[in-house]
Amino acid sequence: MLDMKFIREHADEVKQNLINRHNAFDLDKVLELDKQRRALLTETEKLKSEKNAVSREIPAAKKAGKDVQPIIKAMKEVGKKIDAIDTQLKDIDTNLHDLLLRIPNMCDKSVPLGKDDSENPEVRRWGEPRHFDFPIKAHYELGSDLGILDSDRAGKVSGSRFYFYLGMAARLERAIYNLMLDMHTQESDFTEVIPPYIINGASMQGTGQLPKFAEDMYKVEGEDMYMTPTAEVPLTNYYAGEILDGDMLPVHLTAFTPCFRKEAGSAGKDTRGLIRQHQFHKVEMVKYCKPEDSWDELESLTHEAERVLQRLELPYHVVCLCTGDIGFSSAKTYDIEVWMPAQNKYREISSCSNCLDFQARRANIRFRRQHGAKPEFVHTLNGSGLAVGRTVAAIMENYQQEDGSILIPKALQPYMGGATVITRREGFKSSKGKDAE
Repeated sequence: MLDMKFIREHADEVKQNLINRHNAFDLDKVLELDKQRRALLTETEKLKSEKNAVSREIPAAKKAGKDVQPIIKAMKEVGKKIDAIDTQLKDIDTNLHDLLLRIPNMCDKSVPLGKDDSENPEVRRWGEPRHFDFPIKAHYELGSDLGILDSDRAGKVSGSRFYFYLGMAARLERAIYNLMLDMHTQESDFTEVIPPYIINGASMQGTGQLPKFAEDMYKVEGEDMYMTPTAEVPLTNYYAGEILDGDMLPVHLTAFTPCFRKEAGSAGKDTRGLIRQHQFHKVEMVKYCKPEDSWDELESLTHEAERVLQRLELPYHVVCLCTGDIGFSSAKTYDIEVWMPAQNKYREISSCSNCLDFQARRANIRFRRQHGAKPEFVHTLNGSGLAVGRTVAAIMENYQQEDGSILIPKALQPYMGGATVITRREGFKSSKGKDAE
């Protein structure tokens, strides 16, 4: 959330930011409500001051034998006016707060102008895409041929955009997120968290998912609760409403969670495979820090996600999201896109964002630099480290062999019992340990 004082004093900049983001929000409604609010506050303060002054004079007037009934009657009318104004102010405050929640964060000056993801400039790249001397298969074709990914039966059980992982695919997914968590917690300074997977509306509002993205969330019927769309939400709201000791900053948290999204507006996009699912796994990283440290924290956060792809020896590049593609709560975002051979292009596998104090202001997360100091809003950052299903897809496509098997990256082999290759899975194991017919 942007500070109203900032909006008032930098209205032209905020309007230009909306234009740059291709956001049609009408800022003049906010400015007009703020103007009305300030005028009413001035009026009610004047009336209250008048009422208090007269109230102090009434005892003396009574003592002097004066008729105070007309004065009392007049002050009752003043009280009614004050009550009426207070009611107006409550309505304006509610409407103003609702509108403020819909204004996106200010893009940092370093964010490039652009209309959509086609104008995101490349920052750097790592690794060279593999040259194949045989026809390439998409990960979902490989998964089906090997008997380790089943979308047909998932469709029977749940619907479109769901998958059953079977055998080595399930183990591969488990190996990937265990590697990620070990890297973030053992090689870096992240604290592992298992958060709630069902989140209340206030927390969703705190990180910016609500109200703007309500249609993309899975809501619990009859309750103000939602299935988590990303661990960013519970991790960022961990300190909601609190004032932290500045000496404890920065705080680095990581969590593996299932994530649930309706993927509203994505009809026809990535309808096959693991790229765009209603349910998927993700390892998330969240940082709380002092304002002066957040840009360095963004760079280190991005490099932390890159380390995973380097460990897996998967080619990727990093792009800086332009103003037309950047997320609602972010001031600056780097997307890490992994090479997908079957699509012959890079696809997003992680977004690392600096939200400045935007989320902290919404969730009221502050810190004190020292005892007795005025509280300040922390800065929050978040990044995927990585989206697990997309990592599975990238490994399957980049490590596929001519015979349809898939080599297992060296970094994952210890997590997979020493296995080095995934070959065709034949049925389920019976109670006797043999394949079922």
